[in-house]
Amino acid sequence: MSAPLLAIVGPTASGKSHLAVELALRFGGEVLNCDSLQMYRWFDLGTAKTPLVERRGVPHHFLDILNPDEQFAAGEYMRRGREVLRDVAARGRLPIVAGGTGFYLRALIDGLAPSPSRDEQLRARLQSRADSRSPGYLHRLLDRLDPATAATIHENDTPKLIRAIEVCLLARRPASALFREGRDALEGFSVLKLGLDPPREALNARIHQRTAEWFAAGPNADPPLIAETRSILARGYASTLPPFQSHGYRQSVDYIEGRLELPEALYHAQTRTRQYAKRQMTWFRKETGVHWLRGFEIG
Repeated sequence: MSAPLLAIVGPTASGKSHLAVELALRFGGEVLNCDSLQMYRWFDLGTAKTPLVERRGVPHHFLDILNPDEQFAAGEYMRRGREVLRDVAARGRLPIVAGGTGFYLRALIDGLAPSPSRDEQLRARLQSRADSRSPGYLHRLLDRLDPATAATIHENDTPKLIRAIEVCLLARRPASALFREGRDALEGFSVLKLGLDPPREALNARIHQRTAEWFAAGPNADPPLIAETRSILARGYASTLPPFQSHGYRQSVDYIEGRLELPEALYHAQTRTRQYAKRQMTWFRKETGVHWLRGFEIG
């Protein structure tokens, strides 16, 4: 007999985390985070990580498990995430997967197809071109090779872009097509996928409001997200690390390092976050078996 498994998907700011907690409280569940950035310690505000008090005693897995200079590949997420799912189910609890990293969710449920090994010479060439070309070069290249995968990767996430391009070139086919041949699909679970689909204008308004709060300067203090970014940098981590390239943090770094004024940082953060939400919906619309709920989280 299959154990129930609930997956909650949707764009950023749609309320996935809130809904996950509510359903966990109602049905005796535990939450497995499926947001790649929320795995990083100290990246709290800009990732919309659920504060401890708002988790209301619901166990959350895969939050704050990485330092900013560490990585967590999709294959490792699949392997370790399945261990969590089986442990939660074995204790008679409902596993609830919630987050906006669609590639991780698909790896967790559908499995991963074998992919080409790393080619260090090719990777070095791609890195050299990225360094010498205009910003966004790698993302534009990937978009020509594999638009579906490009839609899921931020244009500043160089390691993921290089790996995706590497797979496309070595496999001589889009990485997304290779991935659809996923093997080792999750067994022993009956999966229900719920998708949150708020109206676009309402979602954008929520994104704008949330981002404005991140960059709202006090009379004698940095805006909250900039203060958080400074505190992480003060731990000795380089501002070029992948988590700092995500929306909000990238603009905070640019402000701290003098490349943007505060209004510009806010504008670009809002724009990038809207674009990210659109890419997420593009991905999740192609996810099979999602039951879409019109609107934001329900209480």
